[in-house]
Amino acid sequence: MTESLAPERVNRVPLWRRRDFALLWGGQTIGEFGIRASAVVVPLLAADTLRAGVFQVSLLTAAAWLPYLFFSLPAGLVADRFDQRRLMICCDLGRAALLASVPAVALVGRLTLPFLYVVVGLNGVLTVFFTVAYKSLLPRLVSADRLIEGNARLTVSEDAAQLVGPAVGGALAGVVGGGRTLLGTTLAFLVSAVTLGLIRPPAPARPVSGRPVPARVAVTEGLGFVRGHPILLATLLCATMSNFFGVATTALEVPYLLRELHAAPAVVGVVVSAGAVGGLLAGALADRIAARVGSARLIWVAMAVPGPLYLLMPAARPGWGLLLYAVGLAAYSANGVLFNVALVSYRQRVTPPELLGRVTAAFVWICFGVVPFGALFGGALGSTWGMRPALVVTALGTWSAALFVVGSPLRTMRDLPPSHPG
Repeated sequence: MTESLAPERVNRVPLWRRRDFALLWGGQTIGEFGIRASAVVVPLLAADTLRAGVFQVSLLTAAAWLPYLFFSLPAGLVADRFDQRRLMICCDLGRAALLASVPAVALVGRLTLPFLYVVVGLNGVLTVFFTVAYKSLLPRLVSADRLIEGNARLTVSEDAAQLVGPAVGGALAGVVGGGRTLLGTTLAFLVSAVTLGLIRPPAPARPVSGRPVPARVAVTEGLGFVRGHPILLATLLCATMSNFFGVATTALEVPYLLRELHAAPAVVGVVVSAGAVGGLLAGALADRIAARVGSARLIWVAMAVPGPLYLLMPAARPGWGLLLYAVGLAAYSANGVLFNVALVSYRQRVTPPELLGRVTAAFVWICFGVVPFGALFGGALGSTWGMRPALVVTALGTWSAALFVVGSPLRTMRDLPPSHPG
């Protein structure tokens, strides 16, 4: 009787009081701050200090995301076969070193756009491995029935960092320069590495098999699982299309705010941070929204409902009209948070534990693999049509991604299915 009640007592403990989850949550909150701040500072360095054009700035976004196309599937195999926590620590230390190299090179007057492309690209490789391992580690730290709660807490941290990071990064870049600001963001990755080092997760479940699967076969098993699962396939297509047009918007964001709306660097950071309010509120209320709407139904509702508000971004004007951009960005942020929390929780519940790294990698490979092409599409469209018409196209494209999940079997489901036996 005591043993049967023990899991229930554990599950009633708030997640923030669970040591390993609290360490992961705290470390990633700080780590996300570094990611969000540097995501604004690097384009500012290129556009403001190195006088890069719209397409050149979009190449930075492409360089950050191109590694997902080449390294996601191998990262999934590595995450399934090796210690995920140690892999994440190595990635954090490597990203800290790469960011620290930018102010070092700037100090001796050697900072160039090609150097920024290399740093951003290598940082992207490490981020691929970190992301796949990160999404595979959480189910080892929390029970299946609390995955939505755990994913929501982590997503709230991401959006809190998005709220604060760009504003602080933009403000510091305007005061002390982008290079010095990047040096400060390296500390965030070091803190993340330390907290990960203190986590003691249980050993992952490993299937008993008499014959090891060759690496070239194992690396594609996640893709096969997704292809055979209609709902996972529909959500994959939805997320892929949304990412393509969403990152096209992101590639235009800094040049649009700086040059079309005449915002100062510090104001750029504030506007991007204000846009994160939508995601922050959505993440904080994700549990309640999922309970009211339905944890499975939330996947398509989150994609379909906020879409019209995206058109406020190209409708923005200088001065107080910048608020329109912030509201449109907040709607997109809320969509992304609710959709991702519900989708990741669904994927973690229906995927066998021994395949989770590779299924996650399959999503990362395709969803994020299109991102560099989306960035180039946004840059090319902004350069030829103008940034405002390009943002109309990207807003409509992002909204239309909802069609994949609205027309899927998710329409007949209210809640997530039981977790896959581990």
